[in-house]
Amino acid sequence: MQTELSKKLGVEHAVFGFTPFPAVAAAISRAGGFGVLGAVRYTAPDELKRDLDWIEAHVDGKPYGLDVVMPAKKVEGVTEADVEAMIPEGHRQFVRDTLAKYGVPELAEGEASGWRITGWMEQVARNQLDVAFDYPIRLLANALGSPPADVVARAHEQNVLVAALAGSARHAVKHKEGGIDIVVAQGYEAGGHTGDIASMVLTPDVVDAVDPLPVLAAGGIGSGQQVAAALALGAQGVWLGSLWLTTTEAELPSPKLIEKLFAAGSGDTVRSRALTGKPARQLRTEWTDAWDSADGPGTLPMPLQGLLVADAVSRIQKYEVEPLLGTPVGQIVGRMTSERSVQAVFDDLTRGFEKAVDRINRIAGRSGQ
Repeated sequence: MQTELSKKLGVEHAVFGFTPFPAVAAAISRAGGFGVLGAVRYTAPDELKRDLDWIEAHVDGKPYGLDVVMPAKKVEGVTEADVEAMIPEGHRQFVRDTLAKYGVPELAEGEASGWRITGWMEQVARNQLDVAFDYPIRLLANALGSPPADVVARAHEQNVLVAALAGSARHAVKHKEGGIDIVVAQGYEAGGHTGDIASMVLTPDVVDAVDPLPVLAAGGIGSGQQVAAALALGAQGVWLGSLWLTTTEAELPSPKLIEKLFAAGSGDTVRSRALTGKPARQLRTEWTDAWDSADGPGTLPMPLQGLLVADAVSRIQKYEVEPLLGTPVGQIVGRMTSERSVQAVFDDLTRGFEKAVDRINRIAGRSGQ
């Protein structure tokens, strides 16, 4: 599964794996793909440094990258406390009432939330980059589109390629104009923040719009056949995220959550603003239903919603309150039915890819060539 882009980056397979777990990122790179560590959960530079040190020690010299969350426009002088003060009391009460309805216990006295979305704050992301650029990362990806121009320039000065996610051809063109090297065409089916155009339509539209920039296809991809389809549509690789959640190297906090993922079908996700304030595909739960209900107060814009629900999400996860327990995940969740190693996932991807290519060759009358 090699393309011009994978050869440029020195990887065996054009499979880019986004994950919040260092062990998964390292395993993806060791298996011949390109591991990309999500940095949004790192609120302290020392935490990111610790995990990048670990990856360096376990990646066997293979290339890897980092994914941050940075807005293209900077807001000066705004602190986390300033943002917290913008959250209406009515929304805080709705959180308290919902948690009380399901009997969710409080965190222990003095116990801090383990799920703070301060990574959406630009200065936090910049602190992450100050750490990351001391490591031999080969790719910097931004989940909110094109990062600020000075960040792109800094990455290029260090020979780091820059990728940005796009949910439409129009957004992809803006990325190209901003000096981005790789566009990730993220379809409606994807987990996390996503637009409303399906991958089969989006991928060729973006390929044509940004030619000759390389494009990675994302959203609803979890088999070798789908990898082959993405390359047939003009992509130079695939960007996979959800598929790694149930691997043996992942560190999901809850056995009950893993069971819910195994049991879920492709129709058991929803695009909801409940988690961050922007539409993000995730498991549909009674938590998302409550926020999306006409009886609720409505969600707040990013980053207010993420800060509002941070403690609640930590409590739900810690105490495994099953009706409310969820996670960002794409429609590919229907294929995530058992725990496998990252290497086993790659073995399945490559076998499926070979079968798909053989099938197309037979259709084209090229069998045996």
